[in-house]
Amino acid sequence: LKVLPCIAAAYRGGDDNLLSGIVRDCNRHSFRVLGAHQVAPEILVPPGVIGSVAPSERERADIALGFEYLRAAGGFDVGQAVVVADKRILAVEAAEGTDQMLGRIAQLRESGRIDVPKGRGVLVKAPKPAQDRRFDLPSIGPKTVEGVVRAGLAGLAVVTGETIVAEPEQMVIEADRAGIFVVGVS
Repeated sequence: LKVLPCIAAAYRGGDDNLLSGIVRDCNRHSFRVLGAHQVAPEILVPPGVIGSVAPSERERADIALGFEYLRAAGGFDVGQAVVVADKRILAVEAAEGTDQMLGRIAQLRESGRIDVPKGRGVLVKAPKPAQDRRFDLPSIGPKTVEGVVRAGLAGLAVVTGETIVAEPEQMVIEADRAGIFVVGVS
């Protein structure tokens, strides 16, 4: 109860500010805050292609553009994900989160607002440059693969060693079954 006013004040600056405020308060009370990946590094995405499908040269160019955009936009504390197809940014994650952003891409495709053929485009996820990696890393898993498939994308790329993967075996099975790629990029 003593820290609730501090938490309420910290929340006024967005989620990064809230989490940083909680960590500062924990430190003041002699607690050491660790990230889940520091305790269990095996939950992080490894480097390279995960599964049996690899990105094409066109998809690698879209991945590069996605990471470039996320680096440039990171200081604005927007989302951790972007959808890129044929060197065009189709969607940027905001407060809605990755799943809803992918749902928006699926709706835009269905309504004809996206003229890129199905099976093109990539989801790119990366942590924001200044965020505290202990408590806010991007994550992927079978649900992400499902969203990528529903959105009609070719695959997804994330930062290796800085993205948490949930249910990795199931994610690979689903990605291979759908014919999409998952890749960890250094």
